[in-house]
Amino acid sequence: MNKVFIIAEAGVNHNGSIELAKKLIDVASESGVDAVKFQTFKAENLVSKNAQKAEYQKINMNDADDSQFNMLKRLELDIETHKELIAYCKTKNIMFLSTPFDHDSIELLNDLGLEIFKIPSGEITNLPYLRHIGKLNKKIILSTGMADIGEIEDALDILIQSGIKKESITVLHANTMYPTPMEDVNLKAMVTIGNTFNIDYGYSDHTLGIEVDIAAVAMGASVIEKHFTLDKTMEGPDHKASLEPDELKAMVKAIRNIELALGSSIKKPSKSERPNKVIARKSIVAKKTIKKGETLIEENITIKRPGNGINPMRWDEIEGSVAFKDYDEDELI
Repeated sequence: MNKVFIIAEAGVNHNGSIELAKKLIDVASESGVDAVKFQTFKAENLVSKNAQKAEYQKINMNDADDSQFNMLKRLELDIETHKELIAYCKTKNIMFLSTPFDHDSIELLNDLGLEIFKIPSGEITNLPYLRHIGKLNKKIILSTGMADIGEIEDALDILIQSGIKKESITVLHANTMYPTPMEDVNLKAMVTIGNTFNIDYGYSDHTLGIEVDIAAVAMGASVIEKHFTLDKTMEGPDHKASLEPDELKAMVKAIRNIELALGSSIKKPSKSERPNKVIARKSIVAKKTIKKGETLIEENITIKRPGNGINPMRWDEIEGSVAFKDYDEDELI
């Protein structure tokens, strides 16, 4: 309960290799994340043959081919590969997730029994796609990169009208730039999404480093998604904007620490600090020798450590009263 659900986004960083995909699952499992996520698509259904790569993809890939289609065709995972990776995830005690990018992929993942469907930012305005996923009655994680608040509202309306309960949806704030410049993160918008729609929210991160993810958890994110790779220098569109294994482990450790640190909303002394109350707080003590029957006044009483005597908040009650006994200097009243 109340545990942040951390998704390690392998995406297409397997470079079309099942062996590399399994190594990514190993890394995700060892890091302590809750799920490892891939991408499911048919290039023919996803992109036109003349569509060009995004600028960041051109920069990150050294080949002369500017075609999105050819790039994505090399990164497809067939159904048998999906089955093998799901089985491998079970041996590693980690949840397998994958983002579908077309109707055939939605059906494939549904047939494979996925419990959670991740809707990528690029599909938030795809009404037939949203309606298809909404009819499955599964848990949904909706990314909102490139979207404004009105487009998020439209997407949620379609999903809910298709049969999904709002309680089954988590909306992720995101920025679809790899890597995302810090000045474009706009992390406060994540909370705006949650407040506007009274819905669970989280953050899908494409910045370099892990500090924004940690901040998102501190601001109430219930889901964190982050790209990772075995090596940032590998050939491929997303490696450079991904965490390496040690960074992924550091992010998970930091998030779990922040979860612990957030605690409850109740302000009270913690178990660890209670012994220090006697040491750090003060009591009313004799400022000098006091004889029985003398009136206790500012000239003969004061406030000093330790705090195991009369609480100084009772000063007005004690001042003006009569000493019941003799006191030595510094003796607790």
